[in-house]
Amino acid sequence: MSAPLLSDPLGGPTDPTVIRDEQTGQWRMFYTQRRPSDPGHGVEWVHGSRIGMAVSDDGAHWHYRGVVDGLDPADEPGLNTHWAPEVVWDGGQYSMYLTWIRGVASTWAGHERRIAHLVSDDLENWEHRGFLELSSNYVIDAAVARTPDGLLRLWYKDEADGSTTWAAVSPDGQSWTVEGRVIDGLPHEGPNVFPLAGWMWMIVDEWRGQRVYRSHDGVHWTAQGLILDAPGKHPEDRQVGRHADVVVRGEEAVAFYFTHPEWDGSNDVELQSGALRRSEVQRARLWVAGGTLICDRDAPVDALR
Repeated sequence: MSAPLLSDPLGGPTDPTVIRDEQTGQWRMFYTQRRPSDPGHGVEWVHGSRIGMAVSDDGAHWHYRGVVDGLDPADEPGLNTHWAPEVVWDGGQYSMYLTWIRGVASTWAGHERRIAHLVSDDLENWEHRGFLELSSNYVIDAAVARTPDGLLRLWYKDEADGSTTWAAVSPDGQSWTVEGRVIDGLPHEGPNVFPLAGWMWMIVDEWRGQRVYRSHDGVHWTAQGLILDAPGKHPEDRQVGRHADVVVRGEEAVAFYFTHPEWDGSNDVELQSGALRRSEVQRARLWVAGGTLICDRDAPVDALR
């Protein structure tokens, strides 16, 4: 049965990404550390966020390690906004693709959001390599994976294009070429892409669960149904699963996602207050049956080894 994995000191962990530390063998979770008790106006509590980090030996028991420093450009000191880190290992170095917003905005609109590229040798110290030139300056929620053609692809939400998912392609992770829109339809965010059981899979957050897409090549996608839309049995896991990351382990996988346990059913974050803002990270088991991605948030999840 699912249970809260992480409730950080501020009570606002969201947008988790999980990666194995190649040096220690431990697992690390990086996430957006929202500020649910902030008394500021509008959605200031969602902005001004740092990137929190937790560590685990088995993916089930997580220990908070504080926030990650050094994620701002050298010429942008002060309190800025960091969202939705994507952290990947390329065989020699780690890359973080981070949504970055200048300052602490009180509204959703009226300010740019861009995706920064940072690199690290140890998951502790990060070097800022600049911002990616993508389809607009209103992009968030990067996801990166290698597709069957051997290229790296980066998927992201373009808020200037109706909150659709776009893709960029790279031979080396350094220079990126925008390919265009890949998922349209209903507005959504938080794409995550992973290989499992001979397919490439993408999940996107529709704020009512995660829409599933399947692909042979990581370029052309076919929609399936929703996962993480039905409540789990645990009292803290009764709401929809939001902005997830997937760790593949053999023929099965684990989805790490966040919830608002006391959510009232409204998607207007600006109007949330008090306990409604609280978030937690959960996990759920994933597998493929008959070409369909299955998720059971109440099924036992094996330890990550």
